[in-house]
Amino acid sequence: MKRVFLATALIMATMAGWAQKAGHVVLITIDGFRPDFYTDASWGMVNLRMMKDSGAYADGVNPIFPSVTYPDHTSLITGVAPAKHGVYYNAPFEPQGATGMWYFYYDSIKVPTLYDAVHKAGKTSANVIWPVTVGAPVDYNIPDIWPYAAGTKEKDRRKATAQYATPAGLYQEVEQHATGVMRFEDFSMENGELIFDENVARIGAYLIQQYKPTFTTLHLACTDHYEHEEGRDGFKVRKAVAGADRAIGTVIEALQRAGIADSTTIIVTGDHGFVNISKTFCPNVILAQHGLLTNAKEGDWKAQFHTSGGSAFLMLKDPEDVATLHKVRELLKALPAEQQALFKIIERKQLDAIGADPHAALALAAAKGVTIGGAVKGEVVKAAKGGTHGFYPDFAEIRTGFVAYGAGINKGAHVKAMSVIDVAPLIAQLLGVSLPDADGKAPAGVAK
Repeated sequence: MKRVFLATALIMATMAGWAQKAGHVVLITIDGFRPDFYTDASWGMVNLRMMKDSGAYADGVNPIFPSVTYPDHTSLITGVAPAKHGVYYNAPFEPQGATGMWYFYYDSIKVPTLYDAVHKAGKTSANVIWPVTVGAPVDYNIPDIWPYAAGTKEKDRRKATAQYATPAGLYQEVEQHATGVMRFEDFSMENGELIFDENVARIGAYLIQQYKPTFTTLHLACTDHYEHEEGRDGFKVRKAVAGADRAIGTVIEALQRAGIADSTTIIVTGDHGFVNISKTFCPNVILAQHGLLTNAKEGDWKAQFHTSGGSAFLMLKDPEDVATLHKVRELLKALPAEQQALFKIIERKQLDAIGADPHAALALAAAKGVTIGGAVKGEVVKAAKGGTHGFYPDFAEIRTGFVAYGAGINKGAHVKAMSVIDVAPLIAQLLGVSLPDADGKAPAGVAK
């Protein structure tokens, strides 16, 4: 009996040691992150390539539809698609015209998140600029919030961030200890600069060293910004990718200084890939020309498309208006062949299968090289440049990447394909917290 007891005690002690190895998780997203950033050495991501070689990685990660920042980030921390978590786009559909309001507020999310799970387990969390986190149950929270939320068009986000950071005074605390007093340019993406990502990393590093949170989320946005401007490649894009790698290095150094590097898992992933564009297709112009979208601001409309980069979702003023839905289909099918080649129709059944907005009657998925614009006047097709995302996730360029490194991760693990909804279950497994509503599955072989 004594031998059995000792053996059982040894097994339990060993298992406890395994649990302690994943005592902390840092989840970092690079907006517009692509697998070639870590498979192709020319991108200069030396820290991330070290993590890939010493940890696990994926050939590609499928985003949700539409493949844009806010819905994908919400899927990353819930393990479910938009139809279930409720953040359908970056900005909600506003029938009378966009006001600039995005899904800033945490109460938009309809299911439990990793923040909830960590809080429920009595553990602590920290966040810097993760989308949809205003009011989140995060102990040290610098949320993603723009001045638009206060009804202004100004671009300076410092005041709103300071107002909504929790606990009160946290923004001033990180200025004092991490970044110094920030000017407008220090907390934005202007003039080809990368200091925004640098300051996000510095704030995250300070929070890690000062508070040692169990779960930390960081969102690095510069790469996406310059991919929109230059497309998949360009001088500013390459600078931004290298800058994101330096930000990752700052986090690694902070973990070492905090003395928790050996018990921490770092996951670097993204929300979507990127596609070069040369044309803009404007389907609302067609609806306006045929009397279906006369004056949305005054409520005079029957149908309109809510656009989201490489996609557009048809909204009916009366969801039961079958005649208008048929009319829209007829208009699309009557377009010249060269215009029909710019998109494909995604019907409601397919939207249900992928977990997209349940309120849309149908959607348009743009062809490669095409973005979908929301204009109601002008040309149906016009020139475009740069890059975008939002496309239906059925081709390689729109996929994002995944690298996991550190405590609890199998060295050399390789995943051919996974989904953004698989990340949250993996983190829940590593931290030993419960996320029962998740539909995703932790990729086999990644965690020990």
